[in-house]
Amino acid sequence: MSSVSTAVMWFRRDLRMADNPALVEAARADRVVALFVDDAHLREPSGANRRWFLAGCLAELHDRTGGALVVRRDEPERAVRDVAREVGAEVVCCADDAGPYGTRRDDAVRAALREDDVDLQTVGTPYAVSPGTLRTKGGTPFKVFTPFSRAWRAHGWDEPVDAPRGVRWVEGVRSDGLPEAPAVTADLPTPGEAAGRRRLAAFLDGDVRRYADDRDRPGADGTSRLSPYLKWGCVHPRQALARLGRGAGPETFATELAWRDFYADVLLHEPQSARQGLDERMAGMELDTGPEADARLAAWCEGRTGVPIVDAGMRQLVGAGWVHNRVRMIVASYLVKDLHIDWTRGARFFMEHLVDGDLASNQHGWQWVAGTGTDAAPYFRVFNPVAQSERFDPDGTYIRRWVPELADVPGKAIHDPTRLDGDLFAATAPDYPRPIVDHAMERDEALRRWRAATGRA
Repeated sequence: MSSVSTAVMWFRRDLRMADNPALVEAARADRVVALFVDDAHLREPSGANRRWFLAGCLAELHDRTGGALVVRRDEPERAVRDVAREVGAEVVCCADDAGPYGTRRDDAVRAALREDDVDLQTVGTPYAVSPGTLRTKGGTPFKVFTPFSRAWRAHGWDEPVDAPRGVRWVEGVRSDGLPEAPAVTADLPTPGEAAGRRRLAAFLDGDVRRYADDRDRPGADGTSRLSPYLKWGCVHPRQALARLGRGAGPETFATELAWRDFYADVLLHEPQSARQGLDERMAGMELDTGPEADARLAAWCEGRTGVPIVDAGMRQLVGAGWVHNRVRMIVASYLVKDLHIDWTRGARFFMEHLVDGDLASNQHGWQWVAGTGTDAAPYFRVFNPVAQSERFDPDGTYIRRWVPELADVPGKAIHDPTRLDGDLFAATAPDYPRPIVDHAMERDEALRRWRAATGRA
């Protein structure tokens, strides 16, 4: 590439300067155009929280390129081709995208650029190990996480690379302007690379040592809170893995990053899993639909099911654009196995609100709970929300934070206020609803439906 005078750096899910292999490659050219395509196919399905965070990331990137970031609102194949033509670029550099839409989009862009003898060069991915890299000994994609994670660790990953110095950003290229940040009601984290690196440093310097114990306790705030920054590439997983060190906490966190790579690998090989279950045996599961099911879904979405840990989780989703991972499993299990509602409806609501909404992780996390995906928890493993609450939020700290009308409920009754007698319930939680369903009865019903769908005795 030594003869290339102008390159286009097409930023996508890598909104950072440091440890950006595609940018390093583009910077070999004499001049670099910084480009972001505001793609309606990605923008329109995104909730306001993700669009707000993205707008902040792009504003910071604009500043870091000296105000030279070009934004085009158009079909990607037309937008990228037009910019390359306008600046006389010989190459367009970007990180690879193995998602279903990303693959189709890049094929179309590559074909459009080829007409002008311009190369689309993909360098790196948003993952520690690129999707499609790892295979079983038989040469097939992994379908179970544990052997994947062993292969993932054995394969390893590259060391982070420094941000290129002295990049000559091309100025004066027509831009449609930075996207406006939509109005949001959630309390969202500060977007951008600088904030992501601060969050990473704080986690690695402190909370990671307690991560193995604290990550399942929603009241302890013991998670990394890095997921929005990983989603948009403000930080790369390599930057965490290179500094993790040893111990139970770091090892557990590395495993969580492996899960992220595993789900991206599954989506690459099974793109239909973004919209439907992988396990065909579960296709015949009886699901609830109609007005009553819709009313129960609305209660779940609004955090008024009468189950405190479920309601706390759903209110955190709406109020913070994020949900603690343990609680994500609890609320998902409740929707699928207590309310008998299709997992895709819950996954869709999550994606509408999550600031860290990642298609592969979200959809396959839901399938793990629903028992329809690879490496799925058995459907008959039904989370008891009260037992989960008592185990992981024993003092009710998390519940009291997100369901303030239960703040005065004493002791363990915080997990299930129906344990109080009627007068005390009315006195301490007058505005809190009774449970909309009986968990024990719905658990039995869920298992009956599972047996009927699968033919299990």
